[in-house]
Amino acid sequence: MTNRTRGHSLAHLNVLVSGASVAGPALALNLARYGARVTVVEKAPDLRGGGFAVDFRGHVHRRVLTEMGIWDEIHARRTHMGPQRVVDADGTPRVDLPAEMMSGDVEIFRGDLARIMYERTREHAEYVFGDSVATLTDTADGVDVTFEQSAPRRFDIVVGADGLHSRTRRLVFGDEARHLRFLDHYVAGFPVPNHLGLRRSGLLYSEPGRAVCLGNYDGDPDRAGALLVFRSEELAYDRRDAAGQKRILVERFAGMGWETPRVLEALEETDDLYFDAIAQIHLDRLTEGRVALLGDAGYGATMGGMGTGVAVVGAYVLAGELALAGGDHRVAFAAYERRIGDFAKGCQKTSGNAGPFFAPPTERRIRSRDRMYRLLASRMLGGFFKRLTEKAATAIELPDYPAA
Repeated sequence: MTNRTRGHSLAHLNVLVSGASVAGPALALNLARYGARVTVVEKAPDLRGGGFAVDFRGHVHRRVLTEMGIWDEIHARRTHMGPQRVVDADGTPRVDLPAEMMSGDVEIFRGDLARIMYERTREHAEYVFGDSVATLTDTADGVDVTFEQSAPRRFDIVVGADGLHSRTRRLVFGDEARHLRFLDHYVAGFPVPNHLGLRRSGLLYSEPGRAVCLGNYDGDPDRAGALLVFRSEELAYDRRDAAGQKRILVERFAGMGWETPRVLEALEETDDLYFDAIAQIHLDRLTEGRVALLGDAGYGATMGGMGTGVAVVGAYVLAGELALAGGDHRVAFAAYERRIGDFAKGCQKTSGNAGPFFAPPTERRIRSRDRMYRLLASRMLGGFFKRLTEKAATAIELPDYPAA
């Protein structure tokens, strides 16, 4: 570990962060520790609650969360999710997946994590909800920003932390199609009644090219969540048209066994649907001038790529490098790219297996998956399996950044 502790206050630095999901508040928290003036703009009218459960694993995640001062609070609000089971169409168990495989060392709902970081920063950062960046003009002295609602402002740097479909990335780096790599699968998630009586446990049923998962993460006896994954050619659909997305899911999962008919009934009733391609973002650079990309905006993966962990580590590194450089964005951005680039790509590689894991293309592949995980979950290979799941998450050396 490199011992670099000299740095400067960032009180003179005026930063705009676009996005208040996880990456944005994580950066706001880290920058606020160094005294930077931070504005976070978010198109949603309020902080988004709920969402999928996200996990952290390995010593790197733990160190970053500890230095951010939120490790204990995350543990206090963790899901306590137990093992998850793969089943046949009649519910017969095929294999149990250990909790650490699906939930890491600690797991928390995305909305709860965002709330923790928001509460830590709202007195030290300005949050603007119900607005978004309209244009960015990078100049020698700063970035001139216009907004959809607010008056124009100038910032020293702008950070796009606005997700897989980032507007910041589109404004600075070009059309999304140039950077998004489709991985042959789609995923959907929505709440369902807990008709199986699950309690902090989950069930997974797969048929060739499609899968349905049911899980209860919070212990509420009445609620569960459904996760649907299916293999597909790339589809043309409107990301704002929930009714159209429901039609796609009903068509793709028609005739599927197990609990699928009841899940599709719940789908028709829900007004809380997440639907997206399983995809990755790949760019040659994460920065341009005074603009940087963070989290899913720069190196996202829809699922399976430890995206939340990478985003939080990325926020820690970006803030730390700015502190080391005394706010000089040219020095800090170059160091951020060097340090986070390979780490993010390594985590992205694991996400390429997400779709085929949930929805193997053939019955033979389903049986092969089950045999492999039955072996990996055995007591004999338990330690090896844990190290395997942590490998990508720990493949970065963090310097000792200046004390806040």
